[in-house]
Order: sequence, then C-alpha cells, then structure tokens
Amino acid sequence: MRQSLIALSITLASIASITPIAVANTWQTDVIGVSQPQLTPQHWLANTKVKVTAQPLMSASQIMAFNKQLVAENEHIVDPLDFATQLTKQQLTNHIYSISSVPKSPRFYSNGVALTDKDFADYHANMNLEAIENNNQVGFGVVVKRSVLRTFPTWDRVLNSGLDNDLDRFQESGLFPGDTVAILHQSADKQWLLVRAYNYLAWVPTADIATASKATLHRFKNQDDFLLITGAKVNTAYVPDNADISELQLDMGVRLPLVEAKQVPNLLHGQNTYANYVVQLPTRGAQGELVIQPALISRSSDVNIGYLPYTQQNLIKQGFKFLGERYGWGHDYNGRDCTGFVGEIYKSFGLLMPRNSGQQGRGEYGINQRFDGADAEQVKLDAVKKMQVGDLIYIPGHVMMYLGEQDGQPYVIHDVKGLGYNKADGRFYSSALNGVSVTPLLPLRLSPQKSYLDRTYNIKRIR
Repeated sequence: MRQSLIALSITLASIASITPIAVANTWQTDVIGVSQPQLTPQHWLANTKVKVTAQPLMSASQIMAFNKQLVAENEHIVDPLDFATQLTKQQLTNHIYSISSVPKSPRFYSNGVALTDKDFADYHANMNLEAIENNNQVGFGVVVKRSVLRTFPTWDRVLNSGLDNDLDRFQESGLFPGDTVAILHQSADKQWLLVRAYNYLAWVPTADIATASKATLHRFKNQDDFLLITGAKVNTAYVPDNADISELQLDMGVRLPLVEAKQVPNLLHGQNTYANYVVQLPTRGAQGELVIQPALISRSSDVNIGYLPYTQQNLIKQGFKFLGERYGWGHDYNGRDCTGFVGEIYKSFGLLMPRNSGQQGRGEYGINQRFDGADAEQVKLDAVKKMQVGDLIYIPGHVMMYLGEQDGQPYVIHDVKGLGYNKADGRFYSSALNGVSVTPLLPLRLSPQKSYLDRTYNIKRIR
C-alpha cells in the first residue's frame, strides 16, 4: 500500500567513497554511506552541488488553484464540506464496504490467534448496516484531538501472517485537530463514526469529533488569520482545570484560527496572554456539539502565522523536523508513515496530497517523470541526475523526498521501516530503521538482485 515495508538495500561498492566521519566512541551505525553532518538540515541547505534556493516554487494563489484542481480531478481528494447531504441505501452501503471489507489474506491477533468468520461477523454487526434507511442524512463535524482512522469500528489490533506488531492492518490513517469531516454513519455501539476526511474514508472514535452545521464549519475553516503548526509536534499551554484544551498535541500542518486581537484578554485561564498566541480551539460539548474555546500556544513554539513559503529551503527544514521520529504505520505510534511524512511536510505550505503512496505516485497532478519496465536503467539514472530538492521518488509501497547530491550520490529523507544492503562479501544484511532517516538513494535494493531504481515508477515535482 503506502508504507515502506521493503528493505533498504545499498551496494557497498557503489558508495565506497562515502564513509561515516570518525568520532571516537560516539558514532557507531550500521547505516552505511551517511555521516553525522548529513543528519542536519544545515548540511543540505549549504549544498553547492545542488543549489538550494529560497525562491517560492509556487505562489499562494497558485497553491490555491492547485488544490482546487486536485479536488476537481483527483478522486482521492475531496472537500468534506461539499459532500452530499443525503445518501441512498446503496450509496451508503458502498461507502462502508469500500473500507470495511473482509481481507483476502489471513489476519491474526497479537497473540497469534487467527481471526475467524465469527470475528469478522462481530465487526460486521457493529457496522450497523440494519440501521441504514432508504435515505440517510449526512452530518458534518470537526476533529478535536489527534485521532485515528480504522478499517472496522474496533480498537482490536490485527496483524498479517508475519505477526509484525508494528503493522496493525486495521490502522488506516490519522486525523488532526481542525480537520473537517463528513459524517456518514454511526456504529451499533455508538463509539465509532464513518467519516470522509479530505483524503480518506474510514472509522473514527465518536469522542474525537464535534458536530456542527456546514455554515459554522465553513466559517471556522476558512478564516484568513490563522496559526500554522510548523514543528513536528506542538502543545497548547497547560490549563489546570480544562483537560479539553490543556497540553493538546498539534502536529505539523494543523491550522487554527486566531482570536481577534481586540478580543484577547490580558488574562486567560489564569495566565497572561502577552507571550502567547491565542487560537480558536475546537472542542466537543456534552452533547457532541462543537464548542470553540480560546487556547494559548507559546510564542516560542515552532509555529507560523499563515502558511510557510513553498521553497526548497523550507522543504528541507520541514523534513528534518521529523528526523528520528519512530515509524508509525497509518499514523500509528503517535507518528506517521512514509506518505504521512510527505503529506505533513507539504501541508506546511497549504498543499494537499492523497493519502496512499500509490494514489500520490499515480496521480496526474504535478510534473511527473514516469517509467515502465521497458525503460533502460540509464534512462532512470539520467532522470535522477536532474532531480531538484523536494522531488518525490515513488516505488511500489513507498515514497522518498530528494535532499541533494554528494560525492556523486543522490540522497533522500524518508520514513522507512526496513534496512538492508549487500555487504562487501556479497552477503545480504537485514536490520531496521523504523523511523525518519537520511540515506543514499543509489543503489537501494528490494533484495540482493532487485534495486529501488528498477522499481522506481515515478519522480514527481509539485508545481
């Protein structure tokens, strides 16, 4: 699907000239071809081989037009607030089964017990199909805390035959405070809602959604003055007696409207506001309704008023803010996977992206350099040589972002699970990265025989 389950493979001979910098007793790694300076954004910002510019790649108006065209032409991106207000029985049933179908491959619980037909029947029952009417009203809401999107309305952790507990196959994606959604259906136990977010449809915990009218959500979402989270994670200020707004985690790309300056009091929640931004935070009322509360975010936090300029420099800076974060399949582990990593970076500039790597890589948006099995290796090598900072490289199930070139080797930053390479004696070394990592691109391999270059099917430039 979208994440990198494949192993990173690097041929020693091809990068013999690239050796880690020796720092006595402080630098030991099995990730070959990477020096400590290369793990800093400053190293790549100062790259003279591939000049990194601060010139805008797209203007704000161009980004708005880009998103508008994406919504109009790409089936995987929608404006949730433009979703149909009613669905027929067949339409709603089709939406449910588009995400909640029984997988063709066996699934297992963490203890190794295989899921049975009865287990899936129980999940099926909680999908509440008998409550579907001939005409079904669609509601609308907003996310109030970082949340999850699940295949079925359950928290059960389900694995594939390899029993890799890092890969919960019922985990689909994540949602973040301020995200608007269309609410299509509710589970039988009323603990889950089937929602359509801007780039995915799946089940979300009911407690994480506040409902409101479309008009109210439009006003909330489209205010001109907003604060953007530009750090990997930022928290609201501590509030002693209000857990809804106290130390709430906000991830990169979250945007929240600012409270008008004339409405900001000197004291808020017992704290002086002068050293903070005051944002309008969506919270959930006693009946599930939207209640907007003012919340404080320190001016020392990694935030910006409005979107960041879309530049090569900012692409590098934003990517490195995730460096070392644990890999999280479908935004699991309070982290993100390869497409979540890319998507959150580009959200910093206001750019929307489809959820899965295949949807991104095969999408017609942007400038695409596509390859097929008939293309000779040299054709791809020539394309790699012409890459620009921020270009996205797609192989089946994975995406990487280009950083630049050093000593003839192109480098990428990506959120990746596996690590593997051919050792000097020809043996295949296999381990794990399980996080956001900087690696050489060439010649990454899927196996001792198959290179990443062989499987690269697109290089995409967002313009």
